[in-house]
Amino acid sequence: MQAVILAAGVGQRLGDTFDHKPKCLLKFGDASLLQRHLHILRHYDISKIIVVTGYQPGLIEEEISFSDAVDITTTVHNPNYKKGSIISMLIGLEQLGIGQDFILMDADVLYDHRIIYRLINSKNNNCFLLDQDFEPGDEPVKLCVHNGHLVDFRKQIGKDLECDFQGESVGFFRFSRETVTRLITQAKAYLNLGDDKQPYEECIRDLLLEHPENFAYEDITGLPWIEIDFPEDVMRARSEILPQITQVQM
Repeated sequence: MQAVILAAGVGQRLGDTFDHKPKCLLKFGDASLLQRHLHILRHYDISKIIVVTGYQPGLIEEEISFSDAVDITTTVHNPNYKKGSIISMLIGLEQLGIGQDFILMDADVLYDHRIIYRLINSKNNNCFLLDQDFEPGDEPVKLCVHNGHLVDFRKQIGKDLECDFQGESVGFFRFSRETVTRLITQAKAYLNLGDDKQPYEECIRDLLLEHPENFAYEDITGLPWIEIDFPEDVMRARSEILPQITQVQM
């Protein structure tokens, strides 16, 4: 299995929290988010890791050089990183080898390694991660479930959508090789229309709504994780989430 980590963003909403460095270089305990990603993926025998860089790529490449996964990790640069993340996803997917399932990951998440274990060992080749314990609002990317099936995936959910419950997406996905081809095609369709400001999640949503029977989810409610977007997320990550995390030995 291979992995693509999206680490191109500027992280403007963090303000001066981290001296304007890439978010994935934020340290929690004795390791950065990026070091934690690489170590966990290596632990679970991921064969190839592709890190999509954008903002300050040299700093990310330097951090990778200190990792125990440096031999299986490569970087690819997105020069248009200030536009939508759909471009970063496309660049990363085009670097994947043939014939393997893959994991797509946001780089700005602190999490318990058991979340990756659940994703890798899921019986579902096209799999989302869903956490039912979340604060409703405009910020979380939501997954909606009806009769045991995913029916939508977006920040803004239509009021008339029939669903039994919602959960927050962790920002990690497992997809089959066939889905890679479809995601690449969908991303290029957006770009051909000049719609380069879209988040990559829109491509995934399109495929989900087209063939919902091809997608499933793992419920990871109860396992600790947090997406780092704002200064208060950094504080909560250090005070609440990090002490709860079961980490593979660094």
